[in-house]
Amino acid sequence: MDIVVENIYLLVIVTLISVLQNAFFALKVEKECISQNIRTPAFERVSCANRNCMDSYPTFLAVMWCAGLCLSQAPAAFAGIIYLVVRHKYFVGYMGQTCQSTPGYLFGKRILFFLVLMCIVGIFNYLLMRYYGSNYKEYVETITSASSALLLIP
Repeated sequence: MDIVVENIYLLVIVTLISVLQNAFFALKVEKECISQNIRTPAFERVSCANRNCMDSYPTFLAVMWCAGLCLSQAPAAFAGIIYLVVRHKYFVGYMGQTCQSTPGYLFGKRILFFLVLMCIVGIFNYLLMRYYGSNYKEYVETITSASSALLLIP
């Protein structure tokens, strides 16, 4: 049991933080709905931002967990935390002017691409190990750990 937890605890922490963030977004929508009896543009923006975040949420969770399990949990969890920060920036930007949300959206796409790439490399390494006996996981983990810091560059 401890070995399993040791391999996924960072992913679990990021997942729980993302659940809290979803609750925060839902509370913002509820607060805007209660304060305005009619549908105002502010309510529409908050509601739309929440829907957009929820639409990408399953994809985020799937690729973060796959990247963490197939390759390395630390870079995947780091990318997950960065994604949550960017998603918050997107949500707050969308509540103001929709054009303010564009940087968060584009940065979020880049993080999802990095996580997908980690998944593909992890699966490819597994297939190499299984069918050819070559294991490049240590090299790949080193590269992904180093390249995850590049996600911070805008």
